[in-house]
Amino acid sequence: MSRNTLIVALIALVVGVVALALPFVLAGEKGTKALESRLAALESKAGATLKIGYVDAESAFTVFTDVVKDLRQKAQDKANEIVQLQQQFVANSVSKQDFESRNNVLQAELLQAQLTIDASTIDKMIGAPGFSDIRAQLQQIREQAQPIIDEMRSLVSTARVGVVNATDFQNRYTSLKNAFGQLDQLLTQAALVKIEQASQKVALQNGFDLVLQKKNVVIYQNTARLTDVTDLVKRELASYL
Repeated sequence: MSRNTLIVALIALVVGVVALALPFVLAGEKGTKALESRLAALESKAGATLKIGYVDAESAFTVFTDVVKDLRQKAQDKANEIVQLQQQFVANSVSKQDFESRNNVLQAELLQAQLTIDASTIDKMIGAPGFSDIRAQLQQIREQAQPIIDEMRSLVSTARVGVVNATDFQNRYTSLKNAFGQLDQLLTQAALVKIEQASQKVALQNGFDLVLQKKNVVIYQNTARLTDVTDLVKRELASYL
């Protein structure tokens, strides 16, 4: 793949991330004081205490990571190999030349493993009935990501044969790492779309007036008034897959 083609693929991913994330950017997160003021006004108007819940989005996200936990373990094993190689180099048990050669291979293989995790997760989302509402967007992003995956395969092959031009190799690796970051951001946004949908469904089914996201919003909770609905949301998310 030419550098220009990779840049085009990167731009396409950025556009996809922005398009999928835009509803969240527009909605934003209200400050605690503003939220408290709004709740007080609502309660005063309703003449009753609101039923409020919260979701731990990071915990809910594990529903998606568990789907590819075998691939995630392979990536972790590769990361462990890198740490071991670094320790060997520090201990002078491998030469600088051998270290650089093996490190190039391992770093490229780790990035490839991470790309595989994201691509496989998106593939599962595309095939899942619960993602039919954003399937077209996911399919488009998956198609745009394929050239990046192909380039990653080429880079791994180059590393295994032996890097001739270290600067060129590093430039290609950096470009692919940036592409992975964009793809990973897209995957996170797609998951957040479904977490929001699942939270809304749980709220309606259980009579909640308001469901908050715990991170950066809930800094204190009165357990008598604020209910953790994360497990209910995770159960709903699992049905989407």
